[in-house]
Amino acid sequence: MTNADGDYEIEVTEKDSIWFSYLNKPTIKFPVQKINNPFGFDIALQVNVPVLKEVKVRPRDYKFDSLQNRQDYEKVFNYKKGLQLKSITPQYGAAAGFDLNEIINAFRFKRNRQLLSFQRRLIMEEQEKSIDHRFSKALVRRLTGLSGNELDSFMVMYRPPFYFTQLTSDYDFQKYIKDSYSRFKKGLPPLPLLRPDEEEEQ
Repeated sequence: MTNADGDYEIEVTEKDSIWFSYLNKPTIKFPVQKINNPFGFDIALQVNVPVLKEVKVRPRDYKFDSLQNRQDYEKVFNYKKGLQLKSITPQYGAAAGFDLNEIINAFRFKRNRQLLSFQRRLIMEEQEKSIDHRFSKALVRRLTGLSGNELDSFMVMYRPPFYFTQLTSDYDFQKYIKDSYSRFKKGLPPLPLLRPDEEEEQ
Protein backbone atom coordinates (compact mmCIF):
# COMPACT_ATOMS: atom_id res chain seq x y z
CA MET A 1 0.00 0.00 0.00
CA THR A 2 1.25 3.51 -0.76
CA ASN A 3 0.94 6.56 1.44
CA ALA A 4 -0.47 9.93 0.34
CA ASP A 5 2.80 10.72 -1.49
CA GLY A 6 2.85 7.39 -3.33
CA ASP A 7 5.72 5.98 -1.22
CA TYR A 8 5.69 2.37 -0.06
CA GLU A 9 7.94 -0.17 1.66
CA ILE A 10 8.44 -3.88 0.94
CA GLU A 11 10.27 -6.10 3.44
CA VAL A 12 12.66 -8.43 1.60
CA THR A 13 15.70 -10.57 2.25
CA GLU A 14 18.90 -10.63 0.19
CA LYS A 15 17.81 -13.84 -1.53
CA ASP A 16 14.47 -12.40 -2.70
CA SER A 17 13.54 -10.97 -6.07
CA ILE A 18 11.04 -8.22 -6.78
CA TRP A 19 8.64 -7.99 -9.71
CA PHE A 20 5.43 -6.09 -10.36
CA SER A 21 2.30 -6.90 -12.30
CA TYR A 22 -0.62 -4.84 -13.57
CA LEU A 23 -3.47 -6.10 -15.79
CA ASN A 24 -1.57 -9.40 -16.09
CA LYS A 25 1.44 -7.53 -17.50
CA PRO A 26 4.43 -8.54 -15.29
CA THR A 27 7.86 -6.95 -15.25
CA ILE A 28 11.06 -8.95 -15.17
CA LYS A 29 12.29 -10.16 -11.77
CA PHE A 30 14.87 -7.96 -10.04
CA PRO A 31 17.18 -9.79 -7.57
CA VAL A 32 17.48 -7.73 -4.38
CA GLN A 33 21.28 -8.23 -4.29
CA LYS A 34 21.65 -6.47 -7.66
CA ILE A 35 19.62 -3.38 -6.72
CA ASN A 36 22.22 -0.65 -6.18
CA ASN A 37 20.00 1.87 -4.40
CA PRO A 38 17.06 0.21 -2.61
CA PHE A 39 15.78 3.63 -1.47
CA GLY A 40 15.58 4.98 -5.02
CA PHE A 41 14.63 1.94 -7.03
CA ASP A 42 12.40 3.17 -9.88
CA ILE A 43 10.44 0.91 -12.17
CA ALA A 44 7.75 1.60 -14.76
CA LEU A 45 5.18 -0.62 -16.44
CA GLN A 46 4.62 -0.15 -20.17
CA VAL A 47 0.96 -0.98 -20.77
CA ASN A 48 -0.44 -0.34 -24.23
CA VAL A 49 -4.09 0.65 -24.03
CA PRO A 50 -5.81 0.15 -27.39
CA VAL A 51 -8.01 3.04 -28.49
CA LEU A 52 -11.24 1.90 -30.07
CA LYS A 53 -13.01 3.72 -32.86
CA GLU A 54 -15.73 6.16 -31.89
CA VAL A 55 -19.14 4.54 -31.51
CA LYS A 56 -22.25 6.68 -31.72
CA VAL A 57 -25.28 5.36 -29.87
CA ARG A 58 -28.66 6.68 -30.89
CA PRO A 59 -32.17 5.62 -29.85
CA ARG A 60 -34.07 3.35 -32.21
CA ASP A 61 -35.99 5.36 -34.75
CA TYR A 62 -38.21 3.37 -37.09
CA LYS A 63 -38.50 6.13 -39.70
CA PHE A 64 -34.75 6.79 -39.74
CA ASP A 65 -33.97 3.05 -40.00
CA SER A 66 -36.47 2.69 -42.83
CA LEU A 67 -34.99 5.60 -44.78
CA GLN A 68 -31.47 4.28 -44.19
CA ASN A 69 -32.53 0.85 -45.43
CA ARG A 70 -34.05 2.40 -48.55
CA GLN A 71 -30.83 4.31 -49.16
CA ASP A 72 -28.59 1.25 -48.62
CA TYR A 73 -30.65 -0.88 -51.01
CA GLU A 74 -31.74 1.85 -53.42
CA LYS A 75 -31.11 -0.22 -56.56
CA VAL A 76 -33.12 -3.16 -55.23
CA PHE A 77 -36.07 -1.06 -54.06
CA ASN A 78 -36.16 0.81 -57.38
CA TYR A 79 -35.83 -2.31 -59.51
CA LYS A 80 -38.69 -2.80 -61.98
CA LYS A 81 -39.42 -5.95 -63.90
CA GLY A 82 -39.02 -5.78 -67.67
CA LEU A 83 -36.92 -3.79 -70.07
CA GLN A 84 -36.20 -0.28 -68.75
CA LEU A 85 -34.51 1.56 -71.61
CA LYS A 86 -32.70 4.78 -70.81
CA SER A 87 -31.57 7.02 -73.61
CA ILE A 88 -27.97 8.20 -73.63
CA THR A 89 -26.74 11.45 -75.19
CA PRO A 90 -23.00 11.28 -75.94
CA GLN A 91 -20.80 14.27 -75.19
CA TYR A 92 -19.05 14.55 -78.54
CA GLY A 93 -21.94 14.93 -80.96
CA ALA A 94 -22.47 11.24 -81.72
CA ALA A 95 -25.99 9.94 -82.21
CA ALA A 96 -28.14 9.31 -79.15
CA GLY A 97 -28.80 5.71 -78.18
CA PHE A 98 -29.83 3.33 -75.39
CA ASP A 99 -27.84 2.03 -72.44
CA LEU A 100 -26.42 -1.33 -73.57
CA ASN A 101 -26.13 -2.56 -69.96
CA GLU A 102 -29.88 -2.12 -69.46
CA ILE A 103 -30.60 -4.19 -72.57
CA ILE A 104 -28.22 -6.96 -71.42
CA ASN A 105 -29.67 -6.95 -67.89
CA ALA A 106 -33.20 -7.41 -69.27
CA PHE A 107 -32.16 -10.88 -70.48
CA ARG A 108 -30.34 -11.93 -67.32
CA PHE A 109 -33.34 -13.87 -66.06
CA LYS A 110 -31.72 -15.49 -63.00
CA ARG A 111 -30.35 -12.15 -61.82
CA ASN A 112 -33.75 -10.51 -62.35
CA ARG A 113 -35.57 -13.23 -60.41
CA GLN A 114 -33.11 -12.85 -57.53
CA LEU A 115 -33.54 -9.06 -57.54
CA LEU A 116 -37.33 -9.38 -57.48
CA SER A 117 -37.17 -11.93 -54.67
CA PHE A 118 -34.79 -9.74 -52.67
CA GLN A 119 -36.97 -6.70 -53.30
CA ARG A 120 -40.08 -8.55 -52.02
CA ARG A 121 -38.18 -9.68 -48.92
CA LEU A 122 -36.95 -6.15 -48.17
CA ILE A 123 -40.46 -4.73 -48.60
CA MET A 124 -41.91 -7.46 -46.37
CA GLU A 125 -39.31 -6.76 -43.67
CA GLU A 126 -40.07 -3.05 -43.90
CA GLN A 127 -43.79 -3.74 -43.51
CA GLU A 128 -43.22 -6.03 -40.52
CA LYS A 129 -41.14 -3.34 -38.81
CA SER A 130 -43.89 -0.83 -39.54
CA ILE A 131 -46.42 -3.10 -37.81
CA ASP A 132 -44.04 -3.57 -34.85
CA HIS A 133 -43.66 0.20 -34.59
CA ARG A 134 -47.39 0.86 -34.28
CA PHE A 135 -48.58 -2.39 -32.68
CA SER A 136 -46.01 -2.19 -29.89
CA LYS A 137 -45.94 -4.07 -26.61
CA ALA A 138 -45.81 -0.79 -24.72
CA LEU A 139 -49.09 0.39 -26.28
CA VAL A 140 -50.84 -2.96 -25.83
CA ARG A 141 -49.64 -3.21 -22.22
CA ARG A 142 -50.93 0.31 -21.49
CA LEU A 143 -54.36 -0.36 -23.03
CA THR A 144 -54.91 -3.91 -21.73
CA GLY A 145 -52.72 -4.32 -18.65
CA LEU A 146 -51.40 -7.61 -20.05
CA SER A 147 -47.86 -8.78 -19.28
CA GLY A 148 -45.63 -11.82 -19.52
CA ASN A 149 -46.80 -14.83 -21.53
CA GLU A 150 -50.32 -13.45 -21.90
CA LEU A 151 -48.97 -10.33 -23.58
CA ASP A 152 -46.79 -12.43 -25.89
CA SER A 153 -49.76 -14.61 -26.88
CA PHE A 154 -51.96 -11.57 -27.50
CA MET A 155 -49.29 -9.93 -29.70
CA VAL A 156 -49.15 -13.02 -31.91
CA MET A 157 -52.88 -13.81 -32.07
CA TYR A 158 -54.17 -10.29 -32.71
CA ARG A 159 -51.31 -8.87 -34.79
CA PRO A 160 -52.99 -6.67 -37.43
CA PRO A 161 -52.05 -6.73 -41.13
CA PHE A 162 -49.86 -4.04 -42.65
CA TYR A 163 -52.62 -2.20 -44.56
CA PHE A 164 -54.67 -1.91 -41.34
CA THR A 165 -51.82 -0.24 -39.44
CA GLN A 166 -51.30 2.19 -42.33
CA LEU A 167 -54.91 3.23 -42.95
CA THR A 168 -56.45 3.20 -39.46
CA SER A 169 -56.71 6.32 -37.30
CA ASP A 170 -55.25 6.31 -33.77
CA TYR A 171 -58.74 6.15 -32.26
CA ASP A 172 -59.82 3.16 -34.38
CA PHE A 173 -56.49 1.44 -33.88
CA GLN A 174 -56.71 1.67 -30.09
CA LYS A 175 -60.37 0.57 -30.27
CA TYR A 176 -59.24 -2.48 -32.24
CA ILE A 177 -56.76 -3.36 -29.46
CA LYS A 178 -59.41 -2.94 -26.74
CA ASP A 179 -61.99 -4.96 -28.68
CA SER A 180 -59.40 -7.65 -29.32
CA TYR A 181 -58.59 -7.73 -25.61
CA SER A 182 -62.26 -8.42 -24.84
CA ARG A 183 -62.21 -11.32 -27.29
CA PHE A 184 -58.89 -12.53 -25.86
CA LYS A 185 -60.39 -12.74 -22.33
CA LYS A 186 -63.31 -14.79 -23.73
CA GLY A 187 -60.99 -17.07 -25.67
CA LEU A 188 -62.33 -15.91 -29.04
CA PRO A 189 -60.22 -15.65 -32.20
CA PRO A 190 -59.67 -12.26 -33.86
CA LEU A 191 -62.28 -10.91 -36.23
CA PRO A 192 -61.20 -10.71 -39.88
CA LEU A 193 -60.06 -7.24 -40.89
CA LEU A 194 -61.28 -6.28 -44.37
CA ARG A 195 -59.39 -4.07 -46.76
CA PRO A 196 -61.14 -0.80 -47.70
CA ASP A 197 -61.78 -2.07 -51.26
CA GLU A 198 -63.32 -5.28 -49.86
CA GLU A 199 -65.64 -3.22 -47.62
CA GLU A 200 -66.84 -1.22 -50.64
CA GLU A 201 -67.71 -4.43 -52.55
CA GLN A 202 -69.88 -5.59 -49.67
